[in-house]
Amino acid sequence: MCGFAGFACTPSRVGDPYPVLERMGNSIRHRGPDDSGIWYDEPSVVGFVHRRLSVVDLSTAGHQPMACPTGRYVIAFNGEIYNHLDLRAELEKVGAGGPASVPWRGHSDTETLLAGFAAWGIKATVERCIGMFAFAVWDRKARVLTLGRDRLGEKPLYYGWQGLGDGACFLFGSEVKALKAHPSFAAEINRDALLLLMRHNYIPAPHSIYRDIFKLPAGSLLTVSLDRREPIIEAYWSLVDMAVSGNGSPLDGSPEEIVDELEGLLRSAVRQQMVADVPLGAFLSGGIDSSTVVALMQAQSDRPVKTFTIGFNEEGYDEAVHAKAVARHLGTDHTELYVTPQQALDVIPKLPTLYCEPFADSSQIPTFLVSQLARQKVTVSLSGDAGDELFSGYNRYVLARKLWGKMSRLPRGARSLTASGIRAMSPATWNKLLGPMQPLAPRTLRQTNIGDKLHKGAGVLAARRVDDLYLGLVTHWEPEGLVIGGQEPATCLRGNPLPLPGLDDVQRMMAMDAITYLPDDILVKVDRAAMGVSLEGRVPFLDHRVVEFAWRVPQSMKLRDGVGKWILRQVLYRHVPKELIERPKMGFGVPIDAWLRGPLRDWAEALLDEGRLRREGYFKPAPIRAKWAEHLSGQRNWQYHLWDVLMFQAWLEEQST
Repeated sequence: MCGFAGFACTPSRVGDPYPVLERMGNSIRHRGPDDSGIWYDEPSVVGFVHRRLSVVDLSTAGHQPMACPTGRYVIAFNGEIYNHLDLRAELEKVGAGGPASVPWRGHSDTETLLAGFAAWGIKATVERCIGMFAFAVWDRKARVLTLGRDRLGEKPLYYGWQGLGDGACFLFGSEVKALKAHPSFAAEINRDALLLLMRHNYIPAPHSIYRDIFKLPAGSLLTVSLDRREPIIEAYWSLVDMAVSGNGSPLDGSPEEIVDELEGLLRSAVRQQMVADVPLGAFLSGGIDSSTVVALMQAQSDRPVKTFTIGFNEEGYDEAVHAKAVARHLGTDHTELYVTPQQALDVIPKLPTLYCEPFADSSQIPTFLVSQLARQKVTVSLSGDAGDELFSGYNRYVLARKLWGKMSRLPRGARSLTASGIRAMSPATWNKLLGPMQPLAPRTLRQTNIGDKLHKGAGVLAARRVDDLYLGLVTHWEPEGLVIGGQEPATCLRGNPLPLPGLDDVQRMMAMDAITYLPDDILVKVDRAAMGVSLEGRVPFLDHRVVEFAWRVPQSMKLRDGVGKWILRQVLYRHVPKELIERPKMGFGVPIDAWLRGPLRDWAEALLDEGRLRREGYFKPAPIRAKWAEHLSGQRNWQYHLWDVLMFQAWLEEQST
């Protein structure tokens, strides 16, 4: 796990490239504190800077940027290729002279990639890789720059032309802050992207907060040169294609046989991701996903796995007690930290720097705190992310399966009337009314913060089809009435629907989550939080073999009898007693709603000041001030809407310092 950046432009535009590259690298030092390297080519200046977090091959043989033995390819690489030793064996067989024909200098996966590029070409090599990665490679013979990103978007990669005419520079890097360190960077805020942020709490790829700066889509390769400046983007893997083809060819066999196959595949993925030359552990929340990962780690380890969790004393936000029970059963070396409100609040000033684009998923706070805790003992940590998207774990899937079929048959007028009835009482009133009844409800129907969920549901009762239902569930603001200027770009969730023939309503929602919410929210959150403390995060569920297998698992083995992740539960129950796991699903969150009325009130008031909003000119103050007043009064819980605005405001303030 590392970070890199670079540029391609004419020598007259950049002058001496070394100090520019050095500044770009220093801006992302947190991604790689162990080593740094700079390389550039002339006469057309293409420059790379690399910051290294040493995880595999700690020797100087792993130093980057790295050139292949012939000197044709030079690479800056971020990530891990988990099957690179298998690729080495294949390369040695291909070589005309046997093993001696590949002059290995060390055992890094970066060196393996370069050998693959020389033997098979870039695309064919990437298609063979199992891993998480982003890279930039310069072909000195063809004078073409290629950028690449892993299939599911675990590792970030930004790019874009800045400047005009012959003076333009093509910039790229792991984080936007590295691009900002280049003198050509214009830093013009993209108001179109701001509308997307207000709708989703994140900015979906390929957009970024800066005009003409983009995120490379997951599963893609980009090529560009100074002679052909328009980037060409080619997908080498598509989740849409995998979902459609997988659903069209479901697995044969009994449920037990399919569970066996899934466990074997997950064991293999976990085993490969446990390879490191530094201390390794895992995040453990005590939920299904992280418990499964830890159980399979411990089953393949001859010593207790190091596990980490954080807890909160606030009711409804603490999962540490469940994690501790799972850790005790599995026999892990468990570390827990109960976080005080002040410790959590102290993270907030770091967020605008940690997330170099405005990012408003408030679970960024506990994610940073658990990463910080883990980094005290390990350099690599596995997590259970993506289990919900692959195995139908989100509550909205259960909602769609249980209610949408019946609800969609009712007249829209009747649904609108029902929605008005729900909104007639505040979420707090619904919580008081229905809260005492929760212990009497079946486990699958128990909910935390049920009042907010009812109000969210009321907002989508008038949906015409499941895509509208989904968009309503994931929408925060309707941004046209909030953001000044700009036009909301079409996305696969709004205006440019995905081609998903053959998928049912729930599967459509799962695919949309995996293509948007997973890479642009969840994986961004984890990458920046972990790399902010120089910790490598790994996600076994995102081994593409697991993803492809999951889309072949019959939907009835994912969502069964109103319970999501049925097949994953069966794997876990072989290692952990059912009674330690069965409980209502909790989000990994913090009590932002209460903090905004208490210790964060003055901070928020300063950022949401009406005069300030008018002077800055990005938002219409009226809707923000109305929600802020309702929130402070306790009439409504607008924490998510307000957090979206606050994270942009805090980020904007940081840009001027």
